[in-house]
Amino acid sequence: MSFSRAKWYILPGIALLLIGTLLGVKLEASLTDDDTFTNLRKLEDAFVIINQRYVEEVNSNDLAESAILSMLRNLDPHSTYISAEEAESVQQSYQGSFGGIGIWFEILRNDDDPSDDTVRVVSIISDGPSEKAGLMPGDRIVSIADSSAIGLTENEVTSKLKGKIGTQVKIEVKRRGVQEPIPFTLTRDEIPLYTVDTSYMLDDATGYLRISRFSMATYDEFMDHVRELQEQGMQQLILDLRSNPGGIMEAAIQIVDEIVPGDEMIVYTKGRRDEATSAYRTRRAGVLEDTPVIVLVNEYSASASEIVAGALQDHDRALIIGQRTFGKGLVQNQFPLPDGSYLHMTVARYYTPSGRLIQTPYENGDTKDYYATKMATLGEATFHPNEYIESIPDSLRYKTEHGRDVFGGGGILPDVIVQPDTTPVTTAVLHNGLDFRFVRQWFLEQEGQLRDTWGDRQEAFIDEFEVGDDLWNAFWEYAMENGLKFTSDESAVDPASNVYSQSEVESQRDRLEVYLKARIGQELFGNKAWHPIYRAIDPELQAAMARWDMAHNLALYHSPDAPSPTGATQ
Repeated sequence: MSFSRAKWYILPGIALLLIGTLLGVKLEASLTDDDTFTNLRKLEDAFVIINQRYVEEVNSNDLAESAILSMLRNLDPHSTYISAEEAESVQQSYQGSFGGIGIWFEILRNDDDPSDDTVRVVSIISDGPSEKAGLMPGDRIVSIADSSAIGLTENEVTSKLKGKIGTQVKIEVKRRGVQEPIPFTLTRDEIPLYTVDTSYMLDDATGYLRISRFSMATYDEFMDHVRELQEQGMQQLILDLRSNPGGIMEAAIQIVDEIVPGDEMIVYTKGRRDEATSAYRTRRAGVLEDTPVIVLVNEYSASASEIVAGALQDHDRALIIGQRTFGKGLVQNQFPLPDGSYLHMTVARYYTPSGRLIQTPYENGDTKDYYATKMATLGEATFHPNEYIESIPDSLRYKTEHGRDVFGGGGILPDVIVQPDTTPVTTAVLHNGLDFRFVRQWFLEQEGQLRDTWGDRQEAFIDEFEVGDDLWNAFWEYAMENGLKFTSDESAVDPASNVYSQSEVESQRDRLEVYLKARIGQELFGNKAWHPIYRAIDPELQAAMARWDMAHNLALYHSPDAPSPTGATQ
């Protein structure tokens, strides 16, 4: 199944809440403000009048839920209501395994037209059906099982996507930069919720570890993988938090505690009530306190990922590389309601040790403008970083523990900004998922021979497999059958019409061959084979491997004899 921690939305309705019945005198006793109490009674009276006097019989449960949702939509983009039916699924998503397509999603609300609410993929669960098929974070699901997904509630999306293991579901997604919806046929499967996707040694000294999200098991998984890497000789670590949407804050705090020495602030929260204001500090001697660390992030790194990146950056303890993070810094607490449902409601905001607010600014619950503004500023920060930094006001400029400049205003701006590959033909291939889709079709025809040749010899495959001319030509035949056109006339190139340069195809051959090989390796050996192959062209990873001098200086800075940190945001 799929579960969204982000949103439940409704069709237009009267904003009523049966607070007197649901929460009783316990809540009333806490309302000392006369105006607040008067409005509470107003809502209660209106609810009773509608139930008793409206011309048609009304469903009191639906009316109460509509009222709750209407109030939440005026708060912030991340306060949610979880029905009693979803409550069990929420717990399962953090503690066990479930059957489904392997995504985390949220409903994006159109405040002007709630029937235009759309389903946004927040992240992809490693080795699940969606990852294997080529779904990406940010995809908008517009069709499920040949029916429109526009305007569906979260519960309706969940029930359509989940099903018996082994059965298939067809979906269509809209992807940024792609004109037509992309079809996928996904085979439902049991979804293991391991959160450390993979770890391995990049070379004799460098370990790589990727965390896909933070759960109650993440810290233990992390420590197991770190110990294995240390046994293999790891002297420096790349921690990959790209496309990690967050999760359990405690796991993020525990991981920072293993890296930052001493008694230092990790993150603090500020809320309206005293119990929502807290500070979390390092408490123990960590196993990575002397290890140089580089953290990889991107625009889909959020929440707990930003706590880790922000704390390590503010303490000059790790070099942050990639793109500006998402900017989700609101603290939600769960408030149970009598029928088994609960509110997942914002009670505080996260701040990094230097005082930066992680959360991107928002206008009440206006999700449409919230995401549009995010995407615009993310683009500015990635492709025009100098201009973006110059535009940041002094009130959002901060200093790290040892004097480096860092910036607020939403999300964590990396120390080294890496621009993704925007070559038109490569972008077209990846955004349309042609590498995924072609390899899956090709692999079905070649699987027997491939498995006979490679068996369980993953390392041999990585070292020896080559994309030959036959495979390369078959891929481009498939690309042309699926809408891409190529020309030798440079003046006729028009990416908006899917017309691309033949010379550009040849210039990008080495890069695209890596994608094809990595997808084939993924089919043969699972997700663990993807990263060791893709590393050859991974822009953030390559940037990291070229900047260990900066990371080493940061790691040494807490020593009295260490040199000053070098390097600034690029």
